[in-house]
Amino acid sequence: MFAPGLPFLVLLAISVESHMGVLGPKNVSQKDAEFEHLYADEVNSELVNIYTFNHTVTRNRTEGVRVSVNVLNKEKGAPLLFVVRQKEAVVSFQVPLILRGLFQRKYLYQKVERTLCQPPTKNESEVQFFYVDVSTLSPVNTTYQLRVTRIDDFVLRTGEQFSFNTTAAQPQYFKYEFPEGADSVIVKVTSDVAFPCSVISIQDVLCPVYDLDNNVAFIGMYQTMTKKAAITVQRKDFPSNSFYVVVVVKTEDQACGGSLPFYPFVEDEPVDQGHRQKTLSVLVSKAVTSEAYVGGMLFCLGIFLSFYLLTVLLACWENWRQKKKTLLLAIDRTCPESASLLGHPRVLADSFPGSSYEGYNYGSLENGSGSTDALVDSAGSGDLSYSYQGHDQFKRRLPFGQMRQLCIAMDHPFDPVGPRPRLDSMSSVEEDDYDTLTDIESDKNVIRTKQYLYVADLARKDKRVLRKKYQIYFWNIATIAVFYALPVIQLVITYQTVVNVTGNQDICYYNFLCAHPLGNLSAFNNILSNLGYILLGLLFLLIILQREINHNRALLRNDLYAMECGIPKHFGLFYAMGTALMMEGLLSACYHVCPNYTNFQFDTSFMYMIAGLCMLKLYQKRHPDINASAYSAYACLAIVIFFSVLGVVFGKGNTAFWIVFSVIHIIATLLLSTQLYYMGRWKLAGTGQGSSTEEYPVLFSSMPFSLQTGGSSAASSMCSTRTASGSAAGPSTCLHVSASPQDRMVLLVMGNIINWSLAAYGLIMRPNDFASYLLAIGICNLLLYFAFYIIMKLRSGEQIKLIPLLCIICTSVVWGFALFFFFQGLSTWQKTPAESREHNRDCILLNFFDDHDIWHFLSSIAMFGSFLVLLTLDDDLDTVQRDKIYVF
Repeated sequence: MFAPGLPFLVLLAISVESHMGVLGPKNVSQKDAEFEHLYADEVNSELVNIYTFNHTVTRNRTEGVRVSVNVLNKEKGAPLLFVVRQKEAVVSFQVPLILRGLFQRKYLYQKVERTLCQPPTKNESEVQFFYVDVSTLSPVNTTYQLRVTRIDDFVLRTGEQFSFNTTAAQPQYFKYEFPEGADSVIVKVTSDVAFPCSVISIQDVLCPVYDLDNNVAFIGMYQTMTKKAAITVQRKDFPSNSFYVVVVVKTEDQACGGSLPFYPFVEDEPVDQGHRQKTLSVLVSKAVTSEAYVGGMLFCLGIFLSFYLLTVLLACWENWRQKKKTLLLAIDRTCPESASLLGHPRVLADSFPGSSYEGYNYGSLENGSGSTDALVDSAGSGDLSYSYQGHDQFKRRLPFGQMRQLCIAMDHPFDPVGPRPRLDSMSSVEEDDYDTLTDIESDKNVIRTKQYLYVADLARKDKRVLRKKYQIYFWNIATIAVFYALPVIQLVITYQTVVNVTGNQDICYYNFLCAHPLGNLSAFNNILSNLGYILLGLLFLLIILQREINHNRALLRNDLYAMECGIPKHFGLFYAMGTALMMEGLLSACYHVCPNYTNFQFDTSFMYMIAGLCMLKLYQKRHPDINASAYSAYACLAIVIFFSVLGVVFGKGNTAFWIVFSVIHIIATLLLSTQLYYMGRWKLAGTGQGSSTEEYPVLFSSMPFSLQTGGSSAASSMCSTRTASGSAAGPSTCLHVSASPQDRMVLLVMGNIINWSLAAYGLIMRPNDFASYLLAIGICNLLLYFAFYIIMKLRSGEQIKLIPLLCIICTSVVWGFALFFFFQGLSTWQKTPAESREHNRDCILLNFFDDHDIWHFLSSIAMFGSFLVLLTLDDDLDTVQRDKIYVF
């Protein structure tokens, strides 16, 4: 019954035999092999060589095995295939080995070395066999050399440095086992030469091990390296309590910032790279313990909470001083004789409000009466006339009963100037209710072009209007902060997740030698050090709140010091500054979750805000009525941030961008200079229907009076008049120099020189870090304006009290140290990640914080001190009438 199928079976057998002869070798040579022995054999398509090795594996000792192969024939043809069969793994590779680079470039290697994976054994001792199969499809004999060796230093030891050589075709990896009590270790790899570029990878003890340039990124954590690399490894990420340290040399150096090698563009023609070798050293040391984390957090909290304690102590001292002052004043009222014995001056009649001040007629009563009764009668009538120097009189209406006698000895009498600030009410007040009147517009033009301006001239608007105007600064920045911070937080969390999932540590530019992970965060210490901005920003807000409460209480009791003296108190910008400082801390922490060039704007956005708000606050002090609105200020800052983003994306080496930016920078500088010089009272000539140069002059004031006649002679005559009058100012009045337009011109000329220089520098050098360049422009202008303010304050005969003076000195010293640590440059995203790691340094504070963390500490303290300087700088004017305070 099987006879009909026999011919078919015979044909099938012949066919199979024929195919076996074509597709497979006819001879198999198997031999027992030994370690450390060099085998030089030949192989062809008809022959397969199999080498059998055996070695003893113990549980407590791991021994590495390395296979070295060198093909001696360099003729083009079929490569040799080496297959290493182990108990739990199979490794195969061809020789010559071909690895690919950028643009599918092919690189050929004749000599290949591979380390065999060594999984741990469960037995005390076990003999394991592995086989090396060598085959090829080349019809001619191909000569090769094979050596299998043991690696005695396969297991790395804690604290012991180990050096080795590696190439792209001869990668190396070693095993490390966590010692008892070590929850994390840091693996440091160094080299004396930058190139060739290499990759450091941390992989679990599993087979196979990915140790070639084209697969090393498949698993584990990895980072590129030139001279320095460091990876912190936590025990919780490796259940086997051990891991492999894999070192691979890349085929090309472009990933590390090097240049591409010459490559002949011949189709399918690989390039022999020759001996592309690198010597490296690896050191595994214990990372910080949990006690260091606790100590770092307590240190950080202790530093900044001490400022809260110091603030409370100063507040208690100030409260005690005020109570003592009130008690002495009460003694002065009840018993003048006792007060004089205690060294306190008696209250004199001519120190009452309304005393004559004949030598100085700005803001004085027309009749010059020195009688208190006359003053009260005038106040009761509700209308007071004021004569401004060289200008017409303006009528002012005063609330009844606000002019009262003071039983306080003062350096100079109160002169009723301008309208008294009304108490806050729930009624709606708009700024335009005051500004749209025609006579008030003309009033502005005359007042702002006077020879000498005083704060009273620019503090004429209703207090409620200005309070609402400046409170908008706070509410706007709070709204901006919410809408800005939420997507930023979401984005950096995504960045951190990508780093943790992919293991690609080239995404973020940390200081890897001092990056302490916590949870999912890779560099917790860099985030923790930003806590100072938040805590000190909150403390500043509390200080402003207390000041505002005290000021409002003074207004409620009709305190004329609060109503008529000192720089007008507006707290909206201070609240905005404190909020900006807190947001700087939050966004800087977000940036340091994963620092790189794409999110560096998060770290600088509110620095622009802080610089702009500080300049606005300085200007507001002497120009409360004509300061910029919140909407226009934040719109300008939005434009700055917009250019910051454009510069980061398009500014690197883009000549067209730098030309456009420099032109805009110079034009903006000129426009702002004109605005500041004429204090907003200028317009370009109109060209529309019905307009003329008479109706819309190019400049309202054309030329300030002092520029026409010279300011020095007027100042001298004014000084001599005051001295002749025998006023309380005394001879020192002659030393007072008012802020003339020449002073503003000096400031603006210096500002233009600096800004034009910065614009030229940017256009010529085109720095890669555009965000920092833009921030430098803002900081330079802020420092220039602040220096001008201090100089003009001293020139005007004003004083700097002890507390602001101490703040200035201490803040300057802290800023100096802070900048020193800032310029240490522990990393830079202007270079490749591998080049950036060359700047990494070890921790220097508590073995937990690095130089940049200290920059965070000191800069937050310095910013807080700078804010206190702005807050207290003019405290010496709290008892000086506003018509005696110069504008500059």
